Amino acid sequence: MNINNLKEKIGQTVTIGAWIANKRSSGKIAFFQLRYGAGFIQAVALKENLGEERYQELRHLTQETSIRVTGEVKENNRELTGIELEISDFEVISVSTDYPITPKDHGVEFLADNRHLWIRSKKQHALLTIRNQIIKSTYDFFEKEGFLKLDPPILTSSAPEGTTELFHTKYFDEEAYLSQSGQLYMEACAMSFGKVYSFGPTFRAEKSKTRRHLIEFWMIEPEMAFCNHDESLEVQEKYVNYLINDVITKNELQLKILERDIESLKAATGTFPRIKYKDAINLLKENGFDDIEYGDDFGSPHETFIANSYNKPVFITHWPKAIKPFYMKEDPNEPGTVLCADLIAPEGYGEIIGGSQREDNYDILLENIKAHELNIEAYNWYLDLRKYGSVEHSGFGLGLERTVSWITGNGHVRETIPFPRLLNRLTP
Repeated sequence: MNINNLKEKIGQTVTIGAWIANKRSSGKIAFFQLRYGAGFIQAVALKENLGEERYQELRHLTQETSIRVTGEVKENNRELTGIELEISDFEVISVSTDYPITPKDHGVEFLADNRHLWIRSKKQHALLTIRNQIIKSTYDFFEKEGFLKLDPPILTSSAPEGTTELFHTKYFDEEAYLSQSGQLYMEACAMSFGKVYSFGPTFRAEKSKTRRHLIEFWMIEPEMAFCNHDESLEVQEKYVNYLINDVITKNELQLKILERDIESLKAATGTFPRIKYKDAINLLKENGFDDIEYGDDFGSPHETFIANSYNKPVFITHWPKAIKPFYMKEDPNEPGTVLCADLIAPEGYGEIIGGSQREDNYDILLENIKAHELNIEAYNWYLDLRKYGSVEHSGFGLGLERTVSWITGNGHVRETIPFPRLLNRLTP
């Protein structure tokens, strides 16, 4: 039963299973914040209704004790939910003793050590509820757009990005890696089904401790046959707009709990500006960023300045070929650059999408693989896609946790996934 279901039951008596998240009392009345799975609701206990003994029993129950409560749903516009529950009866299921996360402030490491319990808090509950909505909205969007969801393997023999930041494992007598992207496999699927996407975990062995990085994170990766770079940008823009609007419409309560500026989210929708990499370099230099040169990748301060110059997501296009992966197609009108784009979110959240038109010419792709000193045998199957009916095609990848972090206004991606894997953390 979600909060909207309860709103529909104002004036009715209901019974729900819940946990005591917080409480306060005075003399003849006690207030409880109850978490009942789908959300939080204030419950009120009156001594005159329950009687002295039952009232005192309820009043002294501890944080995170599980109970089953019965009461009348009443309107209360002072609550974010707009309702409260007046308790008429209750049953104690399991008493919680010495719950470690109290209403006082705790350090980050302490909360991370107790992540299995921290996710019970109101803020974490709101964050992960919005994450769920973004996942559902993703499925809805791509179904409406005619995409088929297919699943690439997690164990692979090669690296799509051609990097060394891979988790190595043994696959019986062969060498294998945890996937850092399903892109190459999705390209194969696009040659069969036209428009496809995957949604699954990816792994990057980057020794990074920034607020934007996770070792294990989730990616949405669409690939589209008969699709050029500009057409792909249109899909990306439409997709991100869909996500934002869905969350604003369906997660208003959670956004309020997180104190997210909803107006700034609304302002971020619409047409996203596009700026070429070389122009972004000039923009930075004109504004005092002397540490950046053509051919450099952008750091957090650079991305933040660019995106905040527009106060909405910005596509940075036409990056130098030399600093991008081997599979990106060179722009014939601007040699030395590739038909690609990174979508940078405002407010310092950084890149949320990376995408490109893929190289569809067999000979050029083969030369690119050689130039990057990659194992050609590992990519023979990928080269086959250019031998048998190659077509113009494009795709992109959206990082779920960074997107959740931006949309919710949360400062660190570690709170946007139930159990984060960080450089120094493999548990809980």
